[in-house]
Amino acid sequence: MTTTASRHPEDPGQLSFPRHSARTQRFTLGAPRAFTVSPDGERVVFLRSPSGTERSNRLWVLDLVRGGAERIAADPAALLDGTEERLSAQERARRERSREGSAGIVGYATDAAVELAAFALSGRLFTAGLRAGTARELPVPGPVLDPRPSPDGRWVAYVTRGALRVVGAEGQDDRALAEPESAEVTYGLAEFIAAEEMSRSRGHWWSPGSDRVLVARADETPVRRWWIADPANPGQEPARVAYPAAGTPNAEVRLFLYALDGTRVEVVWDRARHPYLARVHWSPDGSPLLLVQSRDQRTQSHLVVDPATGTTRTVHVDEDADWLELLPGVPAWAPDGRLVRIADEGGARVLAVGDRTLTGPQLHVRAVLDIGAGDVLVSASAGTAAPSGGDSASGTGEIHVYRVNELGTERVSDGAGVHSAVRSGDVTVLSSARPDRPGTDVRVLRDGRELAKIASYAATPGLPVRLRLTEGGAQRIPCAVLLPSHYRESDGPLPVLMDPYGGPHGQRVVAAHNAHLTSQWFADQGFAVVVADGRGTPGRSPRWEKAIREDFTLALDDQIEALHGLAGAHPLDLGRVAMRGWSFGGYLSALAVLRRPDVFHAGIAGAPVTDWELYDTHYTERYLGDPAQSPHVYAANSLVQQGQLTRSAEPARPLMVIHGMADDNVVVAHSLRLSSALLAAGHPHEVLPLTGVTHMTPQEQVAENLLLLQVDFLRRSLGLSKP
Repeated sequence: MTTTASRHPEDPGQLSFPRHSARTQRFTLGAPRAFTVSPDGERVVFLRSPSGTERSNRLWVLDLVRGGAERIAADPAALLDGTEERLSAQERARRERSREGSAGIVGYATDAAVELAAFALSGRLFTAGLRAGTARELPVPGPVLDPRPSPDGRWVAYVTRGALRVVGAEGQDDRALAEPESAEVTYGLAEFIAAEEMSRSRGHWWSPGSDRVLVARADETPVRRWWIADPANPGQEPARVAYPAAGTPNAEVRLFLYALDGTRVEVVWDRARHPYLARVHWSPDGSPLLLVQSRDQRTQSHLVVDPATGTTRTVHVDEDADWLELLPGVPAWAPDGRLVRIADEGGARVLAVGDRTLTGPQLHVRAVLDIGAGDVLVSASAGTAAPSGGDSASGTGEIHVYRVNELGTERVSDGAGVHSAVRSGDVTVLSSARPDRPGTDVRVLRDGRELAKIASYAATPGLPVRLRLTEGGAQRIPCAVLLPSHYRESDGPLPVLMDPYGGPHGQRVVAAHNAHLTSQWFADQGFAVVVADGRGTPGRSPRWEKAIREDFTLALDDQIEALHGLAGAHPLDLGRVAMRGWSFGGYLSALAVLRRPDVFHAGIAGAPVTDWELYDTHYTERYLGDPAQSPHVYAANSLVQQGQLTRSAEPARPLMVIHGMADDNVVVAHSLRLSSALLAAGHPHEVLPLTGVTHMTPQEQVAENLLLLQVDFLRRSLGLSKP
């Protein structure tokens, strides 16, 4: 076994926690990520920046033949000769969709043998030989997006200016396969809805034989245009964006099969009935496999494509009265040709292979990580029928890795924590974040035996987390409670800060140290911080997630139930309660002070959705339906409609509203409309506009001062003195 010591340690004592957290991007910089294991079991490829404060990722190779030695396969500083990285508007948008805040090599793709990697850097195309460790630029038109080698390593497909092109791996014979017919059309890229809401970040897929490419064509002509301006720079033209708001047209998405000579066949399915192209899978184990969804997301079809004609055949159909979740790693083919999927059956989220269901209500399956000849590797949390102990279940906030086959289920990960894995053959890269120590440990295993550890250069937070994972209320709502590190029982009750996300796809109560650092910092300012994952949040059961159908306000009810359920066992002062949150959490915070001022005495709403008719189609219609058919549902769930508050109770409580002016996900109109309605209603509030900031807040000074200003607001609003 070989280990490598961490480098470039950071001294947290030199920086305040807010500045340290901002500078390290919440202590993620320097941590290894994006692992790929070669099928021969000799190499693990990954990304990592040189230290906990450097944003630029390098491409690394862990050589398992040479005792686990690490070497750099591509260094952006060398490849760019020290020049500053330049990003196209499309690349910035792609990174915003994936919430990517780092720099340098932020993604890569490999051939089937993991011998060749391709990546874009500053809009240019590079390849790296992963055995020799040599990197080179291929001279092609730019700016380059999403380059992907063919399985045999002879070609690289990439996108530039809406065209899908291919070039030989030595830089020869560059040519366009698919060129856009207008400025509104792109080939080979994921449209906004796919990237933002479906977790489909790509738009082209090589055939196993490397002779054809499946290419998505997205036409945004039907999509309504919005304008996002920078008021701080009035001489700058607003950005024109295609935004598919709820109830309005989506981009038109079609799929074509291109041969390398440019000839094409269109893949045909009933796009009127199933307009969403949610998943594409093409492996040596079967013909191309598509997952397409109806617009209301209550039906979806698994389709097999005939590569010769483009016709499709349905192999499985799912239906659900509420909606169907899209989950990582499925659908896919097993090596024996059976269909692998994750399904909601019998009140549980289960793994199904062919006609057999291989898991039951003991596990809540989250993702398929790898499909082997004799088993399927999955991640899962405890299901509704999980026992209270043993290897078959996990506790509050835990996510584990399991091997599943017809003979049963075996847990691969050990100890409390949040675990994930990447596997090829008999080599597994197991990543483990734990509640009792910072960071993530990455171990490389062969047949369960540790071969090496992959070093992390991430900064150490230097902030002890006083975390208790528990459950609150009659519904046993998963909760995390954090008290000040200096707190003693004799100090008495503390003002309470509810710190949720509280909505779909946003689990916050996790058994991992770093996930609770910001909450602990708020606790150390003199608060009891409560994080609660009520109905609508993932990881428990389909019924739990789908309870919020047409009623997001249930998420607020559960925050209240958790608060009151915890009060008897924790020092919570129910006369001084505030809530803070971002995005859905921001919506929840504003909802709390407007509709339940009897419980909440102040709120901080960051980038809140305030009028659900202003949010996108795939997300909003999944939960609230079509606004034309259910206007009453949108009115009941929105904070503002037609310039007025939809509902507001007395007394009026202080509210801070924070929003990035450049946000193209939750546009700033949400907060501006809320502020106008609050002003008209005489409701006290503060608005903090962030010029040049998107839905993320990567700027170091902005991220730091946001935390400081929030604490100041909470102290003023709750009548607290400074410590």
